[in-house]
Amino acid sequence: MKLVRCIYQGTVRHGILEGEDIHLVRSKKFERHSITNTVIPLREVMLCAPCVPSKIVAVGLNYRAHAGELNMPVPEEPLLFLKPPSAVIGHHDAIVMPAMSRRVDYEGELAVVIGKPCRHVLPENAPHVILGYTCCNDVTARDLQKKDGQFTRSKGFDTFCPVGPWIETELDPNNLVITTKVNSVTKQHAWTGDMIFSVFHLVSFISQIMTLLPGDIIATGTPPGIGPLQPGDRVDITIQGIGTLSNSVVNELKP
Repeated sequence: MKLVRCIYQGTVRHGILEGEDIHLVRSKKFERHSITNTVIPLREVMLCAPCVPSKIVAVGLNYRAHAGELNMPVPEEPLLFLKPPSAVIGHHDAIVMPAMSRRVDYEGELAVVIGKPCRHVLPENAPHVILGYTCCNDVTARDLQKKDGQFTRSKGFDTFCPVGPWIETELDPNNLVITTKVNSVTKQHAWTGDMIFSVFHLVSFISQIMTLLPGDIIATGTPPGIGPLQPGDRVDITIQGIGTLSNSVVNELKP
């Protein structure tokens, strides 16, 4: 089942996508929703980010080849950092390149969306707290990341967390193809099965540290093939069984 958030008649609505039609639901949240009689074509709405997280927990260096291309050691435990909710944008929104950075990179990733409040989750119970999965672009100011030695500034700019286009609830996350294209040229192509730490391990590990809330996002790490973006580029992140998240790239407007 594909869950969408969209703007319809000037209001943010939730719905279920079937083919090219959205069946609107009454609830403002996906749990315990009831379907209305309103069906609208997908082409007539503007898609929003499919969830509103209280936090985005991201995982660094979760593919060995990506650690290699950065000349960094493979972590013994998941390497975690946070991105602020203000970084979230949706499908077809623009990534804004900040004036203080000279290199901004794409990072295509599988994102987990939490469905229930949870703490101290066992790996085998992780599927029960997951609402579904979506595409994510962990946009990174690479020069600032190297300069700072930690990730808050380089990962935290507004627009640096595109997610979407919707949440797929019926998916096995362990062996999916993930592809990133820039201007229709393939830059990343990998399998989620190549992750060092699996999705269910990550949910369990993170829940030992902090309470995860409905709508929270776990960005599970990027495969090798990262590279820079330029104003005017279009980034497409496609994940098998989900769909394609597309975003344009623009320069920051000076105040």
